[in-house]
Amino acid sequence: MKKENISREERILNALGEVDEKYIAEAAPAGKTGGKITWLKWAAPAACAILLVSAGIRFLPAVLSGGFPDSSGPHSSGHGAENGEAGLPMLTVSENSYESMGYEGYMAYDISDLTNANPWDKTWELSTLPVYRNTLSHDTDFLVSGTDFEAMEAFLLEIAERLHMDTDTLEVKDNAPDDEERAIITEKFEGKVPEGYFNPTELVAQENNIKIEVDISMTATITFEPAISLPEDCHFSHYSSYEDTLAVAEYLQETYSDLINMDEPLINIHGGDYNIYRQQMYHIAFFNAAESLTERILNYQFYQVAFYCDDEGRLNMARVFRPDLSHKAGDYPIISEEEATELLLKGNYITTVPCEMPGQKYIAKTELVYRSGKYEEYYMPYYRFYVELPEMEWEDGLKDYGAYYVPAVRQEYLTNMPVWKGEFN
Repeated sequence: MKKENISREERILNALGEVDEKYIAEAAPAGKTGGKITWLKWAAPAACAILLVSAGIRFLPAVLSGGFPDSSGPHSSGHGAENGEAGLPMLTVSENSYESMGYEGYMAYDISDLTNANPWDKTWELSTLPVYRNTLSHDTDFLVSGTDFEAMEAFLLEIAERLHMDTDTLEVKDNAPDDEERAIITEKFEGKVPEGYFNPTELVAQENNIKIEVDISMTATITFEPAISLPEDCHFSHYSSYEDTLAVAEYLQETYSDLINMDEPLINIHGGDYNIYRQQMYHIAFFNAAESLTERILNYQFYQVAFYCDDEGRLNMARVFRPDLSHKAGDYPIISEEEATELLLKGNYITTVPCEMPGQKYIAKTELVYRSGKYEEYYMPYYRFYVELPEMEWEDGLKDYGAYYVPAVRQEYLTNMPVWKGEFN
């Protein structure tokens, strides 16, 4: 693998801990890549009298594409934790794994505005769900270990084949800095650069107008340059209606079936929340259907293919998500929604919302999800409660729904049960 020819300025910014440009674009006004808008507002009530960043914080589950993951690989022993009942490793809830500023909030006039294709339904009686150990870990300098570059390269080449690129001639590079860049960074840190700081974090390949980047979390980002125009009857914009977005998704499903690469793809039109300019946003993704509810939940949570547009309504990016789920901790008994609600009301939850949960009557919606951020020690199921924040309602009736999470795994398998401390957890 050869080093990618990235500009020195970009390299220095990235190496010094600046946010990658594409993620800045996603958090910026949707005029860039279709990301939600990050905005600031002052919360007047005493309960939340701090500067809030909301309505653009993207805490979507990590997702990917392809077939159902093979969970027959080596199993985790819980990093040495003692086994609980039935010999299952004890699990630790990650209470400080958030990756963004602000809090997870969704602005809508009614909870019915918020939509997704989450296959979980409270009428389904699930007794267990699988838990996976995150194969990546971060030290105190936020340097990662557990990266599998062979798997990353194989994934990149697979995506290239789906896009009908010539993999025999395709040149795969990494983003490790060259000697000049290393010298500049070393001088900036006064010679105290942590070991491993210069390790590559991404593989890149490009052919003609298609660029593929695979990062250490096994997310493949495909960039089309120039962006691809869609037929005139496809209205693909940042603020297209639900009906228009669905029509675009149907077109993409047919046109990019090789890239989606699913036996029975299901469309996931998700979003429906508003920004401060009262613009409603929907997003397009696909996941594979499955006979069992557990398999369908995992496909939805981890294996999606997403598509994005630019300011002109052209297709400029797609992502295929494939985190490593080879380290299965086991199938864990889970609690019911009713039990989770009781724990929520007792304060046994984690959240980025800077307000105490206001009470049961403000619970607007519940769904079962996996938290799978890069700092999570385990990918485990949670109940996510959308809770109306009465102090945050706007004069025109626009509401703010905050997200509160309660572990779905039974408490006897947890080394810690989160407790709200009146602050960011």
